[in-house]
Amino acid sequence: MSFRKGDMVVVRVGDDASSTPRKVLRLVDGKILVEGVNRVYRHVKKGHPKSPQGGRLSVEKPIERSNVAIYCQNCQRGRRTCVQLDADGKRVRCCAKCRKQI
Repeated sequence: MSFRKGDMVVVRVGDDASSTPRKVLRLVDGKILVEGVNRVYRHVKKGHPKSPQGGRLSVEKPIERSNVAIYCQNCQRGRRTCVQLDADGKRVRCCAKCRKQI
C-alpha cells in the first residue's frame, strides 16, 4: 500500500486505534509518522534548543505501515487500496471496496 505525506489514514491497531482519520506527517524508513499517534516523552537536559530549561518533551514516533489504512471519503472508513487507470492512462489509487479515487 502506498502512502504519501498529507494522506488521511485510520490507525487500526495499538493503543491509538480508532476510526478517526489522521494526517500523515512524513514517511520514515518504511514507517509512517502520523499526527497525534504514538506520543512518547523525551527527557532533555538544560540547554537543549527546543527546551532551554530542560524537562520532558512529548514527541511522536513512527508506526508500522501495516497498522494503518487509507481513509476513504466515500465509505467513511479505513480501506485497502487498489490501482486503476484513469481516462488519461495514469495510475491512480482507489478504494478496493467502492472503486472511488482517493
